[in-house]
Amino acid sequence: MSQIKIFDTTLRDGEQSPGVNLNKLEKLEIAKQLERLGVDRMEAGFPASSQGDFEAVKAIAETIKGTSVTGLARTAKGDIDTAWEALKYAEEPRLHLFLATSPIHMTYKLKKTPEQVIDNAVSMVSYAREKFPQVEWSAEDASRSDWNFLAQIIEQVIDAGATVINLPDTVGYTTPAEYGDMFRYIRETVPNIDRVELSCHCHNDLGMAVANSIAAVENGATQVEGTINGIGERAGNASLEEVAVALRVRADHYPYSTGLKLDETKRTSDLIAKLTGMYVQANKAVIGRNAFQHEAGIHQDGVLKNKETYEIITPEMVGVTANTLFLGKHSGRHAFKDRVSELGVELSEDKLKEAFEMFKELTDHKREVTDDDLYTILMEIQTETSAINKYQLEMFQVQYGTANIPTATVSLTTPAGDRVETACTGQGSVEALYKTLDTLIEEDLHLADYQLNSVGRGKDALAESHVQLAVNGQTMNGRGTAQDVLEASVNAFLNAVNRYFIQKSPSNETEAVK
Repeated sequence: MSQIKIFDTTLRDGEQSPGVNLNKLEKLEIAKQLERLGVDRMEAGFPASSQGDFEAVKAIAETIKGTSVTGLARTAKGDIDTAWEALKYAEEPRLHLFLATSPIHMTYKLKKTPEQVIDNAVSMVSYAREKFPQVEWSAEDASRSDWNFLAQIIEQVIDAGATVINLPDTVGYTTPAEYGDMFRYIRETVPNIDRVELSCHCHNDLGMAVANSIAAVENGATQVEGTINGIGERAGNASLEEVAVALRVRADHYPYSTGLKLDETKRTSDLIAKLTGMYVQANKAVIGRNAFQHEAGIHQDGVLKNKETYEIITPEMVGVTANTLFLGKHSGRHAFKDRVSELGVELSEDKLKEAFEMFKELTDHKREVTDDDLYTILMEIQTETSAINKYQLEMFQVQYGTANIPTATVSLTTPAGDRVETACTGQGSVEALYKTLDTLIEEDLHLADYQLNSVGRGKDALAESHVQLAVNGQTMNGRGTAQDVLEASVNAFLNAVNRYFIQKSPSNETEAVK
């Protein structure tokens, strides 16, 4: 079977999802999990877009060894030079250059003639190859480009040194038949096409990203680009786990395979959902909560007799197992440390101590701690960015009842070190809490989104809250976990505010890298 390379762009295109804002530590944890999943290439970010992205790409390039690390760049020397500075420490530094080729993009966005676009692409690919051993060139909006022009520019960028040619369906416009025909045309028309890999990159605006990707593979693409959980711009990207499982389950029809370790799929999906705040819908293919549940009596009866009557994918294939109960309040530090290691999380001694203390505190309220509980604790500690000046919760109290007006009292320590306290009322307990926090915090705050989820099941499940908060006009995501839903909500709100202070500190400026 032909091996299809998997190019994961969760950390670049996925992070461009509205409202997603990952810090360097979060990006690094996702990168480590993508390496465990077995992706062939990961696009770590857009180094020239901000200092924060540059530092994150550099950290990933220095850390990840089993996967080729890629950075995105426009066809400009400054972008290429910045990307090289971030990626030169990688085992196999790779650059992803893009330039639009459709008439509408060339005319209205680039304001360049087709000849100027070709000259720009060729010169910048040639320049990039002076630094990078692997250069992928993308014809942005290829699916709405003239095929003759595509063939012409592709032939020239290959001669200039491109090693991968990507033909993206940037706006999710095409259909499987059209997209497959385009790949076949390019493969049959471009005389030097055998010197490069062909890659596809599909968006899901019409719900056909996975189908389009597989159509490209059937017509010569040897690399599929996409994201975990299908996150990304607008309606998202092709969902890589869906592509990989489709090729595995229908191996009788598709003579292609990937190198993904499919039993790492659930862990990868859960981590990305947790850190981005973009939870997977219950009925999502492959990894949704309902994917292996059967409600109808006829289905249940069939599954009990033979699972294959209604299950074409086994839960074990994608790492969905019973939520292991493994530790309780009498478990010691050694057993805890062993389980952390088994989960693939590397903690410093200080963070391991902090995690163990949080675990012991949790066992005072929860009789049995599951893998999901532990992983939530570990990620909270592992991705926490310290800040000298930040708001810290000292105390909160909520009075609520059907006959009373919900009232919240909150005490905080401010970045200046002062202790402030006040109380406010609201239509509900969360609103009362958030109005009180808003009163105490000097920044201009506007809540855009609030989510509350449980970690696992049961009445003693951990609560996990996500908020999207505009802090002085800048959108920040916050995440908080606690046994109590109100405490988790407070933690998420303060986490979003404190991320603003961390990001605006001198070492984390987000202005463009020069």
